[in-house]
Amino acid sequence: MPQERIILGIDPGTLLLGFGIVRVNGKKAEYVDMGVLDLRKEADAYAKLRAIYECIGEVCKSYHPTELAIESPFYGKNAQVVLKLGRAQGAAILAALEYGVQSVTEYAPRKAKEAIVGNGAASKEQVQMMLEKTLGVKLESRHLDATDALAIALCHHFQTAQPLAAAKGKGGWEQFLKDHPDRIA
Repeated sequence: MPQERIILGIDPGTLLLGFGIVRVNGKKAEYVDMGVLDLRKEADAYAKLRAIYECIGEVCKSYHPTELAIESPFYGKNAQVVLKLGRAQGAAILAALEYGVQSVTEYAPRKAKEAIVGNGAASKEQVQMMLEKTLGVKLESRHLDATDALAIALCHHFQTAQPLAAAKGKGGWEQFLKDHPDRIA
């Protein structure tokens, strides 16, 4: 019998942080929960990090995730935004690790959208619609940051359920040399 996995997906942010949880038995993923931590009223940057840490800690205490899939910060026009997102990501990762998560994997926002919708430039609404169809649930539009987090969790499931497809194009020169010893002069 396949081991149950609980995947916590996080869309980190310093204004809104989304989380989504899926339970996986074998190859089937099912929706568990999702939510948003609203940090817009908190002015102090360090209080926001504490709130992120505490929120993710509570989520982990409630659902006991075994794996964390988190959106990686991406470079935009302002480097300060990337630094703030990195701090938020770090607070969330630390909380998850402290409360028992066994592995952490980062995914680019485009990767998660591509895995769910088939288009890395998909809108949040398109992602939500595909999640509803894939997981067989109705999701509220007011939780778009949470649906992004749910997409990251489901992306992780897809990537780990099909490791050969996920590994396609990876390995670099070292792997190439192992795969083609006859090409070494």
